[in-house]
Amino acid sequence: MINLGIIGTNWITHQFVEAALATGKYQLAAVYSRRLETAQEFGERYGDVEYAVDLPTFFGIAHLDTVYIASPNSLHFEQAKAAILAGKNVIVEKPAFSTPKEMDEIIKLANEKRVFFFEAARNIHEKAFKTVADFLPLKDRILGADFSFSKYSSRYDLVLDGEEPNIFSPHFSGGALVDLGVYPIYAALAWFGMPKESHYFGNLISTGVDGLGIGVLRYDNFDVSIRTGKINDSYQKAEIYLDNGTLEMNAINSIDDAVFHDRNHKRKEKLSVHQLENPMVEEAEVFAQVLLNPEDRDLGFLYEEWVELARNVNQVLYDMRKSAGIVFDADEK
Repeated sequence: MINLGIIGTNWITHQFVEAALATGKYQLAAVYSRRLETAQEFGERYGDVEYAVDLPTFFGIAHLDTVYIASPNSLHFEQAKAAILAGKNVIVEKPAFSTPKEMDEIIKLANEKRVFFFEAARNIHEKAFKTVADFLPLKDRILGADFSFSKYSSRYDLVLDGEEPNIFSPHFSGGALVDLGVYPIYAALAWFGMPKESHYFGNLISTGVDGLGIGVLRYDNFDVSIRTGKINDSYQKAEIYLDNGTLEMNAINSIDDAVFHDRNHKRKEKLSVHQLENPMVEEAEVFAQVLLNPEDRDLGFLYEEWVELARNVNQVLYDMRKSAGIVFDADEK
């Protein structure tokens, strides 16, 4: 059984904890918050849970072995580092870290301390995502792709009122690209590999981060366009263009409908995909498999693939952000 502790008491943390419990392989052991009332309010539905209002106490809980971190983006690095130094595995909500330097340091430290680091990039661990991966042909038959994920955030209303909420703040490593753009970028790199070039044209808002933008990932023989935003809504489907037709998906962040339009045979082929009610169950399950079987050779290779993919996605996000002139406080550390 994995003894889970959580940092961050928002809705996504509840969703992950419920997903983890649904696998039958985790139990919630501890909750951290700066305010005891907040921690207790979060944990009351989960039974016997320990609470901490300072991180040294939290990381000092002996039976706590794995920490899920869903705090503001800019806090991930120091919290993950402290957890690893305390001998804990870490599951860090996307985007895990603000810069390649932070990513490299955490990966190196986790290896040294013989613990696991996972970036919670939910979409790549879903069975539907793997079904698409198995369907795709070799890259020399791919002509290009268009991936889009935009969803209006009510916190943008605060920006319009002159405030600076965390998700739209450069001090907390916010913005559309790193929050929602990470889904299509993860998909592109998982399916097609590391691009040769990456560019991003961001629509910067008053806080200095991007509210929406368009990106391009350039491969040897094709390009992938990325559209993302948190100040707009998009209803576009995701498409991958092949030399014999087009694969159409309802979304890139959560696939529950995929159809291949076969141009040569003038027919449609529906892929067998579906979405679970809680979309985080599948990632919680695969993380548990690795955590509970640390000596399994095949799972070890799979884990290394995830880590390298996380490293590459982080580098692409950084390059794209820099190309758009978006600067975080973390860049200067």
